[in-house]
Amino acid sequence: MDTIILIGYMAGTLTTVSFLPQVIRSWKTKSTHDISFAMLALFGLGMLLWAIYGFWIESLPIILANVITFGLIIVLLAMKVRYK
Repeated sequence: MDTIILIGYMAGTLTTVSFLPQVIRSWKTKSTHDISFAMLALFGLGMLLWAIYGFWIESLPIILANVITFGLIIVLLAMKVRYK
């Protein structure tokens, strides 16, 4: 595996995993009060566009990281609406 691909996987893993503490905390506390809906929506759109770009250039690290992160953002958005 090329070093640059490995760096892509590591970067994608770290940025994706960074959302897990927030998802877990929001799930446990049933509160998303301090999370901006606009930030989540814009960030989610960015992740979706990055995923499309990853498919376009056939880059698995970009595809995986952004599809998984997009899913976590959708979970947070759903909690934001539900716990409002």
